[in-house]
Amino acid sequence: MSSAKNFEELYIWKLSRDFCKDIFKIIHYKEFSKDFRLKEQIRASSGSIMDNIAEGFERNGNKEFIQFLYISKGSCGETRSQLYRVFDSNYIIEEEFNDLKQKAIRISTSIENFIKYLHQTEIKGSKYKKQLLNS
Repeated sequence: MSSAKNFEELYIWKLSRDFCKDIFKIIHYKEFSKDFRLKEQIRASSGSIMDNIAEGFERNGNKEFIQFLYISKGSCGETRSQLYRVFDSNYIIEEEFNDLKQKAIRISTSIENFIKYLHQTEIKGSKYKKQLLNS
């Protein structure tokens, strides 16, 4: 695991939380707020990014954490795709779309880099420390 003591310290979680806040702002725009299905889809997928980072971290082992990071990265791609639908429906302007799309790409890249780090590190997580001590 990383040297973080809790998921709230993770840079990728902080980025994801800020992105989620940005998504929550746009879903309250007048016209967008009436598109219940798309609004709920993008709300759920953007929340899933940060939630899966947190859940994976709390598993206390790199293998499970990496699995949840891949799910988080997938949710980020899903949210980015939904942003195209939001933009194509004229719920947001091009500047907002480009800003949100770039944030999603930054999160996805950061998650990918963190996964690479976890694959290379010798630290496997506190779950495995406990197993070694009990052996």
